[in-house]
Amino acid sequence: MVKEMFVEQYVMAYGVEQDRLRALLPADFISLRPVLRINAEIRDHAEGYVEFNTAVAKGEHRGWLNIGYWQNAAFIRSGAKVIFSTDHLEISFTAVGIEGACPAERDNSGCYFLNGDAQGKIWRPAEIITARKEFCDCCFRWRFSAADAHGSSCGRTLSAEPEPIVHSYPAEELTAANAARIPCRQVLGSYRVRFLR
Repeated sequence: MVKEMFVEQYVMAYGVEQDRLRALLPADFISLRPVLRINAEIRDHAEGYVEFNTAVAKGEHRGWLNIGYWQNAAFIRSGAKVIFSTDHLEISFTAVGIEGACPAERDNSGCYFLNGDAQGKIWRPAEIITARKEFCDCCFRWRFSAADAHGSSCGRTLSAEPEPIVHSYPAEELTAANAARIPCRQVLGSYRVRFLR
C-alpha cells in the first residue's frame, strides 16, 4: 500500500525577457511565455524541496521544463511566513488569507527533467490538484552571484504574454546559474496549496 504524503506547496512565477529564455533552451523545446517559476514544498511537515522551471512546448506536450531542483532544502516558519533556503536561493512566502480557485493549469500536461528527477523520471505528468489555493506575498533572491535576479510581489496577480523575437542571444547551457542571471521584471504572483499526494 502506497503511503499518502501531506504536501504544503508554494508556487511563485516571475517575468523575464523571453529572448534570454530562448537562448537557454535545448533545440527541441519552444518557450511559451516569458516566465520562470519556483515551486517549493514542505513534505509531511518535515522535508523541504525546491524546483526551478520555465514554460515550454515540445511536440504535443505543453508544460514546464525543469532547470534545477534541490532536495532537503532548509525552511523556517515565522507566523504566516515560510522562508526556504538553498545554497543559491532564498525565497519567502507570506499567506495573506485570500483564497482562489484550484491551481490547475489548462496548458500544463507535465514537466520535463533533462537528466531525470529524484526518481529518475524524464517526463513527469502534471498532478491533479483540486484543493483551493491561498494567495501569498513573496520575496526572493538568487545567490549564485551578486547580480542575480531578485524581486518582490506587488499585491496582485499579473499575466505574462508571449513576446516576439527581438534579440538573438548566444546559446547558453540550461543551468540554474544561467537562468538566475536573467533579471526579474516583476513577480507575477504566488500562492500556496495544501493537498495529499
